[in-house]
Amino acid sequence: MSAIVRLEANQPPDRPYRGGARIAEFRGRPTVGDRVPEDWLASTTPLFGTDRAGLSALPNGQLLAAAIEADPTYWLGPEHLAAFGADPRLLTKLLDAGERLFVHAHPDDAFATRHHFANGKAEAWFVLTGGTVHLGLREPVQRSELLALALEQDIAGLLGLLNPVPVQPGDVVAVPPGVLHAIGAGIFLVELQQPADLSILLEWQGYPIDGLADGNLGLGLPAALEAVETDARSELSELVRPGGFGSSILPPVMDPYVRLERRSVIDRFELEPGFGVLVVLSGELQAEELRLSRGSTAVVAHGAGPVPLLGRGEVLLARPPKP
Repeated sequence: MSAIVRLEANQPPDRPYRGGARIAEFRGRPTVGDRVPEDWLASTTPLFGTDRAGLSALPNGQLLAAAIEADPTYWLGPEHLAAFGADPRLLTKLLDAGERLFVHAHPDDAFATRHHFANGKAEAWFVLTGGTVHLGLREPVQRSELLALALEQDIAGLLGLLNPVPVQPGDVVAVPPGVLHAIGAGIFLVELQQPADLSILLEWQGYPIDGLADGNLGLGLPAALEAVETDARSELSELVRPGGFGSSILPPVMDPYVRLERRSVIDRFELEPGFGVLVVLSGELQAEELRLSRGSTAVVAHGAGPVPLLGRGEVLLARPPKP
Protein backbone atom coordinates (compact mmCIF):
# COMPACT_ATOMS: atom_id res chain seq x y z
CA MET A 1 0.00 0.00 0.00
CA SER A 2 1.31 3.46 -0.86
CA ALA A 3 2.48 5.62 2.04
CA ILE A 4 0.71 8.68 0.70
CA VAL A 5 -2.54 8.64 -1.24
CA ARG A 6 -3.91 11.52 -3.30
CA LEU A 7 -7.33 12.83 -2.35
CA GLU A 8 -9.73 14.13 -4.96
CA ALA A 9 -12.24 16.85 -4.11
CA ASN A 10 -15.03 15.73 -1.76
CA GLN A 11 -17.51 18.61 -1.72
CA PRO A 12 -20.93 17.80 -0.26
CA PRO A 13 -23.60 19.60 -2.32
CA ASP A 14 -26.35 21.98 -1.24
CA ARG A 15 -24.64 23.35 1.84
CA PRO A 16 -26.49 26.14 3.68
CA TYR A 17 -24.06 28.89 2.66
CA ARG A 18 -22.49 29.87 -0.66
CA GLY A 19 -18.94 29.25 -1.81
CA GLY A 20 -16.68 26.94 -3.74
CA ALA A 21 -14.99 29.12 -6.37
CA ARG A 22 -11.79 29.49 -4.32
CA ILE A 23 -11.60 25.74 -3.77
CA ALA A 24 -11.86 25.21 -7.52
CA GLU A 25 -9.16 27.80 -8.22
CA PHE A 26 -6.88 26.39 -5.51
CA ARG A 27 -7.22 22.87 -6.86
CA GLY A 28 -7.03 23.94 -10.51
CA ARG A 29 -10.44 22.44 -11.27
CA PRO A 30 -13.64 23.80 -12.84
CA THR A 31 -16.23 25.22 -10.48
CA VAL A 32 -19.06 22.81 -9.69
CA GLY A 33 -21.64 25.19 -8.21
CA ASP A 34 -22.02 27.95 -5.67
CA ARG A 35 -23.17 25.86 -2.69
CA VAL A 36 -20.14 23.58 -2.41
CA PRO A 37 -18.08 25.71 0.01
CA GLU A 38 -16.40 22.79 1.84
CA ASP A 39 -13.98 20.11 0.65
CA TRP A 40 -13.90 17.34 3.28
CA LEU A 41 -10.39 15.87 3.23
CA ALA A 42 -9.67 12.31 4.41
CA SER A 43 -13.09 12.32 6.04
CA THR A 44 -14.33 9.39 8.09
CA THR A 45 -17.14 11.63 9.39
CA PRO A 46 -20.57 11.77 7.70
CA LEU A 47 -22.69 14.89 7.54
CA PHE A 48 -25.03 15.25 10.50
CA GLY A 49 -28.09 13.06 10.03
CA THR A 50 -26.58 10.95 7.24
CA ASP A 51 -24.64 7.68 7.03
CA ARG A 52 -22.57 8.23 3.87
CA ALA A 53 -22.50 11.86 2.73
CA GLY A 54 -19.17 13.54 3.44
CA LEU A 55 -17.10 10.35 3.65
CA SER A 56 -13.89 10.30 1.61
CA ALA A 57 -13.05 7.58 -0.90
CA LEU A 58 -9.57 6.41 -1.86
CA PRO A 59 -8.58 6.21 -5.54
CA ASN A 60 -9.57 2.52 -5.64
CA GLY A 61 -13.11 3.45 -4.57
CA GLN A 62 -12.81 2.11 -1.04
CA LEU A 63 -13.97 4.43 1.71
CA LEU A 64 -11.10 5.65 3.86
CA ALA A 65 -13.19 4.72 6.92
CA ALA A 66 -13.37 1.12 5.70
CA ALA A 67 -9.63 1.02 4.97
CA ILE A 68 -8.84 2.24 8.48
CA GLU A 69 -11.27 -0.25 10.01
CA ALA A 70 -9.59 -3.07 8.08
CA ASP A 71 -6.03 -2.12 9.14
CA PRO A 72 -6.07 0.50 11.92
CA THR A 73 -2.49 -0.20 13.01
CA TYR A 74 -1.12 0.59 9.55
CA TRP A 75 -3.13 3.78 9.16
CA LEU A 76 -3.05 5.18 12.69
CA GLY A 77 -0.21 3.48 14.54
CA PRO A 78 -0.11 1.54 17.83
CA GLU A 79 0.26 4.58 20.10
CA HIS A 80 -2.77 6.27 18.56
CA LEU A 81 -4.79 3.05 18.84
CA ALA A 82 -3.88 2.67 22.51
CA ALA A 83 -4.94 6.25 23.26
CA PHE A 84 -7.95 6.78 21.00
CA GLY A 85 -8.95 3.48 19.42
CA ALA A 86 -9.50 3.19 15.68
CA ASP A 87 -10.88 6.74 15.36
CA PRO A 88 -8.56 9.08 13.40
CA ARG A 89 -9.66 11.94 15.71
CA LEU A 90 -9.38 14.40 12.83
CA LEU A 91 -11.46 16.01 10.11
CA THR A 92 -9.76 18.46 7.74
CA LYS A 93 -11.53 20.75 5.28
CA LEU A 94 -10.95 23.45 2.73
CA LEU A 95 -13.58 26.11 3.42
CA ASP A 96 -14.51 28.96 1.08
CA ALA A 97 -16.86 31.49 2.65
CA GLY A 98 -18.61 32.87 -0.41
CA GLU A 99 -20.81 34.72 2.06
CA ARG A 100 -20.56 35.36 5.80
CA LEU A 101 -21.36 32.25 7.77
CA PHE A 102 -24.15 32.33 10.36
CA VAL A 103 -23.42 32.90 14.05
CA HIS A 104 -23.02 29.49 15.65
CA ALA A 105 -21.07 27.36 18.13
CA HIS A 106 -20.19 23.70 18.70
CA PRO A 107 -20.57 21.54 21.81
CA ASP A 108 -17.71 20.15 23.88
CA ASP A 109 -17.08 16.46 24.51
CA ALA A 110 -18.98 16.34 27.79
CA PHE A 111 -22.12 17.90 26.31
CA ALA A 112 -21.90 15.75 23.18
CA THR A 113 -21.52 12.43 25.00
CA ARG A 114 -24.28 13.38 27.42
CA HIS A 115 -26.55 13.61 24.38
CA HIS A 116 -25.27 10.41 22.75
CA PHE A 117 -22.83 11.88 20.22
CA ALA A 118 -19.34 10.40 19.93
CA ASN A 119 -17.49 13.64 20.69
CA GLY A 120 -17.75 17.39 20.53
CA LYS A 121 -16.22 19.76 18.02
CA ALA A 122 -13.26 22.03 18.56
CA GLU A 123 -11.86 23.57 15.39
CA ALA A 124 -8.91 25.60 14.17
CA TRP A 125 -8.25 27.56 10.99
CA PHE A 126 -5.22 28.31 8.85
CA VAL A 127 -6.10 31.40 6.83
CA LEU A 128 -5.35 31.35 3.09
CA THR A 129 -7.32 34.47 2.10
CA GLY A 130 -7.92 37.09 4.79
CA GLY A 131 -10.89 39.10 5.96
CA THR A 132 -12.81 39.49 9.22
CA VAL A 133 -13.95 36.74 11.56
CA HIS A 134 -16.35 37.21 14.45
CA LEU A 135 -15.03 35.31 17.44
CA GLY A 136 -16.07 35.05 21.07
CA LEU A 137 -18.19 37.32 23.22
CA ARG A 138 -17.06 40.88 23.91
CA GLU A 139 -18.89 40.91 27.26
CA PRO A 140 -20.54 38.23 29.40
CA VAL A 141 -24.13 37.50 28.41
CA GLN A 142 -27.05 35.56 29.83
CA ARG A 143 -28.32 32.57 27.91
CA SER A 144 -31.79 34.06 28.09
CA GLU A 145 -30.49 37.03 26.07
CA LEU A 146 -28.92 34.71 23.48
CA LEU A 147 -32.20 32.83 23.21
CA ALA A 148 -34.18 36.02 22.77
CA LEU A 149 -31.84 37.37 20.08
CA ALA A 150 -31.96 34.04 18.24
CA LEU A 151 -35.75 33.75 18.39
CA GLU A 152 -36.11 37.33 17.14
CA GLN A 153 -33.37 36.77 14.55
CA ASP A 154 -31.80 40.04 15.65
CA ILE A 155 -28.70 39.65 13.49
CA ALA A 156 -27.21 43.04 14.33
CA GLY A 157 -27.65 42.24 18.01
CA LEU A 158 -25.98 38.83 17.66
CA LEU A 159 -23.01 40.14 15.67
CA GLY A 160 -22.71 43.05 18.10
CA LEU A 161 -21.99 40.59 20.89
CA LEU A 162 -18.91 39.19 19.12
CA ASN A 163 -15.34 40.43 18.66
CA PRO A 164 -14.64 41.39 15.03
CA VAL A 165 -11.11 40.15 14.29
CA PRO A 166 -9.18 40.93 11.09
CA VAL A 167 -7.10 37.96 9.87
CA GLN A 168 -4.37 37.77 7.25
CA PRO A 169 -3.01 34.89 5.14
CA GLY A 170 -0.87 32.68 7.34
CA ASP A 171 -2.75 33.47 10.56
CA VAL A 172 -4.05 30.63 12.70
CA VAL A 173 -7.27 30.79 14.72
CA ALA A 174 -8.42 28.49 17.52
CA VAL A 175 -12.15 28.00 18.12
CA PRO A 176 -12.66 25.99 21.32
CA PRO A 177 -16.00 24.27 21.88
CA GLY A 178 -18.78 26.60 22.95
CA VAL A 179 -17.24 29.75 21.47
CA LEU A 180 -19.64 31.68 19.24
CA HIS A 181 -18.17 32.53 15.86
CA ALA A 182 -18.89 33.44 12.25
CA ILE A 183 -16.42 33.39 9.35
CA GLY A 184 -16.59 36.53 7.24
CA ALA A 185 -17.38 36.66 3.53
CA GLY A 186 -14.39 36.16 1.24
CA ILE A 187 -12.28 34.16 3.68
CA PHE A 188 -10.67 30.96 2.41
CA LEU A 189 -9.06 28.65 4.94
CA VAL A 190 -7.93 25.18 5.90
CA GLU A 191 -9.98 23.92 8.84
CA LEU A 192 -8.95 21.23 11.30
CA GLN A 193 -11.53 19.88 13.72
CA GLN A 194 -12.62 17.04 15.87
CA PRO A 195 -14.46 14.51 13.70
CA ALA A 196 -18.03 15.66 14.24
CA ASP A 197 -20.63 17.63 12.29
CA LEU A 198 -22.37 19.27 15.26
CA SER A 199 -23.44 22.92 15.07
CA ILE A 200 -25.75 25.05 17.20
CA LEU A 201 -27.17 27.90 15.12
CA LEU A 202 -28.24 31.22 16.58
CA GLU A 203 -28.67 32.76 13.14
CA TRP A 204 -30.53 31.39 10.14
CA GLN A 205 -32.45 34.29 8.62
CA GLY A 206 -31.49 34.61 4.95
CA TYR A 207 -30.07 31.08 4.77
CA PRO A 208 -31.94 28.02 3.47
CA ILE A 209 -32.23 26.61 6.99
CA ASP A 210 -35.08 26.15 9.42
CA GLY A 211 -32.98 26.94 12.47
CA LEU A 212 -35.58 25.96 15.03
CA ALA A 213 -36.06 22.58 13.35
CA ASP A 214 -32.56 21.79 12.12
CA GLY A 215 -30.07 24.02 13.90
CA ASN A 216 -29.99 22.65 17.44
CA LEU A 217 -28.86 18.98 17.18
CA GLY A 218 -32.44 17.84 17.62
CA LEU A 219 -32.41 19.06 21.22
CA GLY A 220 -34.44 22.23 20.92
CA LEU A 221 -32.76 25.62 21.03
CA PRO A 222 -32.98 26.27 24.80
CA ALA A 223 -31.32 22.93 25.57
CA ALA A 224 -28.70 23.33 22.83
CA LEU A 225 -27.74 26.77 24.14
CA GLU A 226 -26.47 25.10 27.32
CA ALA A 227 -23.40 24.18 25.24
CA VAL A 228 -22.66 27.81 24.32
CA GLU A 229 -20.03 29.79 26.21
CA THR A 230 -21.45 32.89 27.93
CA ASP A 231 -18.21 34.37 29.32
CA ALA A 232 -16.28 37.08 27.50
CA ARG A 233 -13.30 36.28 25.29
CA SER A 234 -11.46 39.57 25.61
CA GLU A 235 -7.90 38.12 25.44
CA LEU A 236 -7.91 37.02 21.81
CA SER A 237 -4.15 36.49 21.61
CA GLU A 238 -4.86 33.07 23.11
CA LEU A 239 -6.93 32.24 20.02
CA VAL A 240 -5.47 34.21 17.08
CA ARG A 241 -1.83 34.58 16.03
CA PRO A 242 0.50 34.45 13.02
CA GLY A 243 1.07 30.84 12.03
CA GLY A 244 4.81 30.71 11.48
CA PHE A 245 6.54 27.45 10.55
CA GLY A 246 7.28 24.29 12.49
CA SER A 247 5.79 21.16 13.98
CA SER A 248 3.04 22.83 16.02
CA ILE A 249 1.78 26.19 14.82
CA LEU A 250 -1.67 26.30 16.42
CA PRO A 251 -2.41 28.10 19.70
CA PRO A 252 -1.73 25.73 22.64
CA VAL A 253 -5.43 25.60 23.53
CA MET A 254 -5.82 23.27 20.53
CA ASP A 255 -3.28 20.69 21.74
CA PRO A 256 -5.92 18.29 23.14
CA TYR A 257 -7.81 18.35 19.85
CA VAL A 258 -5.67 18.70 16.68
CA ARG A 259 -2.16 19.60 15.54
CA LEU A 260 -0.91 21.45 12.47
CA GLU A 261 2.56 21.47 10.91
CA ARG A 262 3.69 24.03 8.34
CA ARG A 263 6.80 23.12 6.42
CA SER A 264 8.94 24.79 3.77
CA VAL A 265 10.49 22.19 1.46
CA ILE A 266 13.81 23.11 -0.14
CA ASP A 267 15.07 20.12 -2.14
CA ARG A 268 14.03 17.57 0.54
CA PHE A 269 12.02 17.38 3.75
CA GLU A 270 11.07 14.19 5.56
CA LEU A 271 7.67 13.98 7.24
CA GLU A 272 7.77 12.12 10.54
CA PRO A 273 5.72 8.90 10.74
CA GLY A 274 2.09 9.33 11.69
CA PHE A 275 -1.40 9.67 10.27
CA GLY A 276 -1.97 13.04 8.67
CA VAL A 277 -3.62 15.07 5.91
CA LEU A 278 -1.31 16.94 3.57
CA VAL A 279 -2.28 20.20 1.83
CA VAL A 280 0.19 21.69 -0.66
CA LEU A 281 0.14 25.48 -0.51
CA SER A 282 2.70 26.19 -3.22
CA GLY A 283 5.47 24.74 -5.36
CA GLU A 284 6.10 21.41 -7.07
CA LEU A 285 6.84 18.34 -4.97
CA GLN A 286 7.38 14.62 -5.38
CA ALA A 287 6.22 12.13 -2.72
CA GLU A 288 6.96 8.55 -3.73
CA GLU A 289 5.29 8.23 -7.17
CA LEU A 290 2.99 11.21 -6.60
CA ARG A 291 3.62 14.60 -8.13
CA LEU A 292 2.04 17.27 -5.95
CA SER A 293 1.49 20.95 -6.67
CA ARG A 294 -0.52 23.84 -5.27
CA GLY A 295 -3.95 22.59 -4.27
CA SER A 296 -2.99 18.91 -4.07
CA THR A 297 -4.21 17.05 -1.00
CA ALA A 298 -3.26 13.61 0.27
CA VAL A 299 -3.66 11.30 3.26
CA VAL A 300 -0.55 9.86 4.90
CA ALA A 301 -0.54 6.51 6.72
CA HIS A 302 1.45 5.96 9.91
CA GLY A 303 2.72 2.55 8.85
CA ALA A 304 4.60 3.89 5.86
CA GLY A 305 7.25 5.38 8.13
CA PRO A 306 9.00 8.66 7.28
CA VAL A 307 7.77 10.18 4.01
CA PRO A 308 10.30 12.23 2.01
CA LEU A 309 9.04 15.24 0.07
CA LEU A 310 11.33 16.24 -2.80
CA GLY A 311 11.34 19.55 -4.64
CA ARG A 312 10.45 23.04 -3.51
CA GLY A 313 7.22 24.19 -1.98
CA GLU A 314 5.21 24.81 1.15
CA VAL A 315 2.87 22.33 2.82
CA LEU A 316 0.51 21.98 5.75
CA LEU A 317 0.17 18.67 7.54
CA ALA A 318 -2.92 18.26 9.75
CA ARG A 319 -2.57 15.64 12.47
CA PRO A 320 -4.67 14.20 15.29
CA PRO A 321 -3.80 15.09 18.89
CA LYS A 322 -0.61 13.58 20.26
CA PRO A 323 -1.29 10.24 22.01
